[in-house]
Amino acid sequence: MQERIWHKSYAEGVPPNVDYEKMTLPEVLERTAKTFPETVALIMMGKKITYRQLDELVNRFAAALADLGVKKGDKVALMLPNMPQVVIASYAAFRLGAVVVMNNPLYTESELEHQLIDSDSKIAVCMDLLVPRVLKLKKTTGIETVIACHIRDYLPFPLKQLFPFVKKKMHRKTDPGEGVYDFLDLIKRYPATSPGTEVSFDDLAALLYTGGTTGLSKGVMLTHSNCSICAQQLKAWLPDVEEGIESMLGTFPIFHIAGFTTGMNTAILRGITLILIPRPEPGTVLEMTRKYKPNWFPCVPTIFVGVLNHPDFAKTDFSFVKGCVSGAAPLAVDTVRQWKETVGAGIVECYGLTETAVLSHANPWGGKVKVGSVGVPVPDTDCRIVDVEMGTKEMPQGEAGEILLKGPQVTAGYYKNPEETENAIRDGWLYTGDIGYMDEDGYLFIVDRKKELIIAGGYNIYPRDIDEVLYEHPKIQEACAVGIPDSYRGETVKAFIALKPGETLTEEEVIAHCKEKLAVYKIPKIVEFMDELPKSVIGKVLRRKLKEMEMEKAGKQ
Repeated sequence: MQERIWHKSYAEGVPPNVDYEKMTLPEVLERTAKTFPETVALIMMGKKITYRQLDELVNRFAAALADLGVKKGDKVALMLPNMPQVVIASYAAFRLGAVVVMNNPLYTESELEHQLIDSDSKIAVCMDLLVPRVLKLKKTTGIETVIACHIRDYLPFPLKQLFPFVKKKMHRKTDPGEGVYDFLDLIKRYPATSPGTEVSFDDLAALLYTGGTTGLSKGVMLTHSNCSICAQQLKAWLPDVEEGIESMLGTFPIFHIAGFTTGMNTAILRGITLILIPRPEPGTVLEMTRKYKPNWFPCVPTIFVGVLNHPDFAKTDFSFVKGCVSGAAPLAVDTVRQWKETVGAGIVECYGLTETAVLSHANPWGGKVKVGSVGVPVPDTDCRIVDVEMGTKEMPQGEAGEILLKGPQVTAGYYKNPEETENAIRDGWLYTGDIGYMDEDGYLFIVDRKKELIIAGGYNIYPRDIDEVLYEHPKIQEACAVGIPDSYRGETVKAFIALKPGETLTEEEVIAHCKEKLAVYKIPKIVEFMDELPKSVIGKVLRRKLKEMEMEKAGKQ
């Protein structure tokens, strides 16, 4: 790639171009298991699995899948939270050349049905409590076999004794005649020898689903090349990780691209201990931090905010934390400043999409961090800003437009969806649907989602501008601005707010606060207080959900 203005901002030792190792994901695990056999790979509630043990478990489960008929190219659907089975099953499928289809275990039956049909999944590995739901879906999807996983499978004694009811409850359901098997029963039956399947660097590795213009989720195709290269880009960006020694909090769900790459694949590439957190909440995050002293602290913005305002925050030592990383949603500038002042470690903001295997931009680690910016393109990644209307005109420096990306981590498209692929990828550039601008150094500032733009009285209003101001108020814990229908202005701004515990605030006080910081046309006209704002499974505040709730209310009036 040609030299770009942002290359001057790279930290010392970080190259603009990387000589990538053409290693598939199963080859990465095999090498790490040989290099760091006794390093702990996974920790869950006290249970520890070393890299040697993980590699053996992957081989055993790969043999089980093969015996159940899984072949190269077959789709294996996973519906699991952050627990050892999701890592074991993923890498077992990779080792067979099969394709992992990640599903949110909290999805409704109809959401799961769409993804199982669309992905051509043949086998499902899921939480025991989901087995009845998946058995129902066998009638309408291509699922032939179900493998049940129990939370107690990988718990240390005596915690196992707290979960006996799960095994008993599921015992009658793990019936091979019904096509249902027990994860641990399968693991025990097979040897820990590699299946020996030839897997190519350019073979499809995973399908991860993301929203579509039609409202239906679409399967992002990620090859071993996309996934391996993205993890290697992160390695180039963070060169001072002590491989085989350091640890990382696993707060991002592995079924989401943030946990899939930043958590699972990066940890395995670098021999990092991944501390699995099935359900990331501020209290749990603080407890795991005190117990395991992680060196790396990746979280979504709502977790950082929740941790800062949690009663256990003051008694938690963070001196061992080497780096904090934020992604998946915009991080308020005030949160960054407060975290730095109280914890000591800064937060490095990153940016990417499922379509970029998670990463395209990051603030330089050990280099110049610009608060409010998601940083500069990582090695071998190019970025342009074009007009929102047609997507053809290059925008001048400092002016907002749609963000376009190009790089070896970018997907080739959406599974069985040429129309969406053609719309998103044009002339080799990924049209992200995000709006932002670049400054004189090539640092990217995200303004908002193209679809979330509020147009009020002819003015374009970016909700994030309002969110930032709301988060500056000392009594506000969560905030989100949306556009709602207005007969005069077309749309007007409404702010949804959750206060910090014990605080009180009025609508008039919120509006007065905004008047000091925002242009008149951006000031919220309506304020609604909620105990908690709706969030995605990774903790991202759902602006779309708030808007839907508002539209439903309007429809009933």
